[in-house]
Amino acid sequence: QVQLAESGGDSVQAGGSLILSCAASGQAFSRTCMAWFRRAPGKEREGVAVIASDGTWTSTDSVKGRFTISQDNAKNTLYLQMNNLKPEDTAMYYCAAYSSIPHFCTRREWSVEKDFLYWGQGTQVTVSS
Repeated sequence: QVQLAESGGDSVQAGGSLILSCAASGQAFSRTCMAWFRRAPGKEREGVAVIASDGTWTSTDSVKGRFTISQDNAKNTLYLQMNNLKPEDTAMYYCAAYSSIPHFCTRREWSVEKDFLYWGQGTQVTVSS
């Protein structure tokens, strides 16, 4: 069993930055695929970025060049560095995880929600213009 707990959400102005954290417990990071998803008001949940156990990662086009996903295996913590935030980034952000080999974790169709067995409760990010 894996428990995930997000933190770091806040209200910021457009152009600002935030770092989200996701503390994981109950399972080692080896062969674990971890990701950030978000759900904006009135919209479906979407994948933001994913990182494999070997450190390779990818992100959705709308955040490329602005968001970076990373992990600290020693601390069992996943991060999402968000720069140049836009009002359309306003959403509840969730971290999620499942066991996977790196190549499958970061495949093009990586954001299939049913693949991710473990989910956190979410942290709110609000960006004002």
